Amino acid sequence: MSVESLHTTAEATIPHPRWRLPVVGDVFGISIRTPVQNSMEIGRKLGPIFERNVLGNRFVFASGADMVAELSDESRFAKHLAPGVASLREVGGDGLFTAYNHEPNWSKAHNLLAPAFTKSAMRSYHRTMLDVAGELAEHWDERVDGSPVDVSSDMTKLTLETIGRTGFSYSFDSFRRERPHPFVQAMVGALSHSQRTTFVKSSALGRLLMRRSDRRNVANLEHMAEVVDEVIRARRDSAEAGPEDLLELMLRAAREDDPHRIDELNIRHQVVTFLVAGHETTSGALSFALYYLSRHPDVLAKAQAEVDAVWGDEEPAFEQIAKLRYVRRVLDESLRLWPTAPAYGREATVDTTLVGKYPMKVGDWVLVLIPALHRDPVWGDDPEAFDPDHFLPERIRSRPAHVYKPFGTGERACIGRQFALHEAVLVLGTILRRYDIVGDPSYRLKVTERLTLMPEGFTLQLRRR
Repeated sequence: MSVESLHTTAEATIPHPRWRLPVVGDVFGISIRTPVQNSMEIGRKLGPIFERNVLGNRFVFASGADMVAELSDESRFAKHLAPGVASLREVGGDGLFTAYNHEPNWSKAHNLLAPAFTKSAMRSYHRTMLDVAGELAEHWDERVDGSPVDVSSDMTKLTLETIGRTGFSYSFDSFRRERPHPFVQAMVGALSHSQRTTFVKSSALGRLLMRRSDRRNVANLEHMAEVVDEVIRARRDSAEAGPEDLLELMLRAAREDDPHRIDELNIRHQVVTFLVAGHETTSGALSFALYYLSRHPDVLAKAQAEVDAVWGDEEPAFEQIAKLRYVRRVLDESLRLWPTAPAYGREATVDTTLVGKYPMKVGDWVLVLIPALHRDPVWGDDPEAFDPDHFLPERIRSRPAHVYKPFGTGERACIGRQFALHEAVLVLGTILRRYDIVGDPSYRLKVTERLTLMPEGFTLQLRRR
């Protein structure tokens, strides 16, 4: 179930970095802390498909538009749980994000939880999203014309609070804390550990090198599990009937012997999945969007004008979020340049050939490197440039169908996509209507990697409009 057969069959045509060494492989220039950006750099040199061999582990990366289109064919390929994501099974188990395709709890949970992401369900979350955005605004009002705000930290507080309240009716009291909630600290440690072990953990040498980090990771995973158990216990101990949220759907199915019911352990796995995936990627998307807005005054002014025209001075209704079409394009373009979930695995389900060149047997897999896909030549002469008009309807129609994948692909794509987009546009609108944002002109974008991507050290000065 590796890419070895792919490598062997087409070795002459799959490039790899220079200076491959016996036993250790392609270790020259490797970056354990920033493997995505490191792989992007290799891809710029080697092209839309390349191989890396690290400590006996082979990885094939694909980013060409034609390749990804074929890899999106559900009749030939399915999700593959890539090594970094697979390591999260220690805490996420067979949750929606970390389940293997053959595990029955994936389809059970997907069918059970799908109603939580319908339009009517989204409408019910709108009030809570407004409340949490209002708490961010109160927090930021104290910093107007004062010290800068730490954008990534505050976006993480906001999105964790939102998923906690909407999904589980649980408050993390995010904006009453000076420091991030301990769950966030443990989560960042766990995600960073998973990122660092992607290339090395499956070898004996790699396991030896990571022993100290493994011990810290056990403590992080235990703390995350304790927080999740407290979330579930708080609901069960409540004398009142639970609201119609994710947790209630799972607990009610267990009580009523629903055919889609999931067991106690899997309920924990699903809560972990949604607490992590439900806030980490959205906080990164918001942070990158605010970075690009602060760097492009013309885009900022146009986005503010749209919010003023559509929302006016009134609290926005549910329907008014989707009417911020330019703000949505800003968000989409930010996710194009820095998709916060930057890669996904695709596994052959039949013997096949990729783009007529690369034979793949059942079980062979490749990693789709999304930031590189989003810089494919189909995006124009300067794909590195930030341009929200990439997402004008006519330009979307002019591009191939599978060149924009910030939420993955196929039936295992992100179930919470519409939730994340509604929340992010609502929050951006709230900020743009209330503040002029000013970035530090000396700041140069630094992207930190912890399986997800996030701007590091990015701050904003706030001025009231």
